[in-house]
Amino acid sequence: MELDYPQHRKVSTRRAGANERVRLAKPSDVRPAARLCGTRDPAITYITAMDAKSFSRLIAIILLGFLALSAIAGVFMAEATLHPGRNALSPGDKLAASEMARHYNSVLTEVAIAAAQDGVTLRAWSIRPHNGNGDAVILLHGLTDNRFGMTGYAELLLGRGFNVLLPDARAHGASGDDLATFGLLETEDIHRWLDWLQQNDHPGCIFGLGESMGAAQLLQSLRSETRFCAVAAESAFASFREIGYDRLGQFFHTGPWLGRTVLRPIIEFAFIWARWKYKLDFEQVSPQDAVASTEVPVFLIHGQSDSNIPVRHSRLIAARNPTAVLWEVAGTDHCGAVSTHPAEFDERLTRWFDSHATVQNRLAVELAH
Repeated sequence: MELDYPQHRKVSTRRAGANERVRLAKPSDVRPAARLCGTRDPAITYITAMDAKSFSRLIAIILLGFLALSAIAGVFMAEATLHPGRNALSPGDKLAASEMARHYNSVLTEVAIAAAQDGVTLRAWSIRPHNGNGDAVILLHGLTDNRFGMTGYAELLLGRGFNVLLPDARAHGASGDDLATFGLLETEDIHRWLDWLQQNDHPGCIFGLGESMGAAQLLQSLRSETRFCAVAAESAFASFREIGYDRLGQFFHTGPWLGRTVLRPIIEFAFIWARWKYKLDFEQVSPQDAVASTEVPVFLIHGQSDSNIPVRHSRLIAARNPTAVLWEVAGTDHCGAVSTHPAEFDERLTRWFDSHATVQNRLAVELAH
């Protein structure tokens, strides 16, 4: 006998005997056919597919938004870097410089030259001791500063008998142009200043001393400038790309790794913008590459506590040339060696210049002229 209920079916197909009961299957015992076949519910498959598409669309929107924000930040970064605030000279600055020159029995002269590549007017102070040692030093200031910021170094060198030349970098002080290019155009400007020194001061040796941006420009000029007897650079950056990584990391207090990785598109967009709008290739701004190929003696100075341009930059530069000398100044921040270790700074710098003011070097300078 078979029982046929709408909600039940038999589990066993064997005929029931007289003393046997037919066990009935409950609805919960019965699995849907689709599950027995191992297939998925079409509704679940559709929902999963929709979720995957939505997730992919969300990721695409986030990436596009990130790239758009990176492009905006890159343009802003490029423009702010290329157009630093101009710190104009005041009448009091020139008066103070003139008093300093008189104190060291020297004569201060205002100098103006035209840059070769674009005709921009570049301005400087030339200070000559009446009883000088026959050598000259060009002093290059940092970003947003001007020539007056280098008068402390000028005093030190005038006391040792050096002629000193203190230029305003382009887009700084009283010099022309409104673009700071961190060595791309300034390299040629430095060549022009050395021409002027040779034509007007006739020094036995020409030395260079720069700080921060000026230090990087000085080192960058060594790609093609061979007339220096020796140079000293304090708190220089290794390359424009490396200092870009640091700037982004400093903003978020993370170090350069953030600029190298997550925020790297900002750097790339900044470089692209400068190349597209101003025809400036900042990949070429690399003092470490210039030092790697120069024969000019290089003395690097860097504070171990530099919070602006970390000391690793000078280490990178020194690693590229085995003849370069690096003085890491303990307990010193950005461009602060002359303040924290004045006597040692004076002794090391003048010894560096004096040790390279040889007769052979002076003859080489005269022959180059």
